[in-house]
Amino acid sequence: MAKQKTDPNYKVVAENRRARFDYAIESDLECGIMLEGSEVKSMRVGGTNIAESYATVDDGELWLVNSYIAPYEQAKMFKHEERRRRKLLVSRKELSDLWNATQRKGMTLVPLVLYFNHRGRAKIKIGIAKGKKNHDKRETQAKRDWSRQKQRLLKDHG
Repeated sequence: MAKQKTDPNYKVVAENRRARFDYAIESDLECGIMLEGSEVKSMRVGGTNIAESYATVDDGELWLVNSYIAPYEQAKMFKHEERRRRKLLVSRKELSDLWNATQRKGMTLVPLVLYFNHRGRAKIKIGIAKGKKNHDKRETQAKRDWSRQKQRLLKDHG
C-alpha cells in the first residue's frame, strides 16, 4: 500500500457546517474564486467565514455574495472590502446547469467549503441544494442521535 503524504499546500480555510443540516445537498461543484492579493494573504492567516453566504447567477456570471474575509493588517495601501461580491469561475456548461437548477427547479447554491487545493489555488465547493423543512431537520437529528447511541452500545457490549 502506498504511503500517502500530507500535502503542505492543501488547507481548509472555512467550512459551512450548517449547510448540511439546513439543506438537502443533491450535488456539489468545485469553483475557482477571483480574489485580490490582500484577500489571499488574509485567507492564509485565517478569519474567513462563509456561513451566511450564498451563490447566485447574475447576467451570465456566478457570484459569491455575503462571504467575509477579514482585513489583512499588513496591507496598508491596497486593502480589500470585507463583504464584497466575489466572482466564481466555472465553465459555460456548468454555469448553464446552475442557472437551470436555480431558476427552473427552485434549488439554492450553498457554499460548503473554502480551501486551497494541492496547487495552492483558492477554491470553493458549491452545493446545489434544496431547503429542508423543520420535520426533515428533526428526522436528520433523530438519525444522527440513533447512530451515536448504536455506536455506544456496540462499543460497550463488543
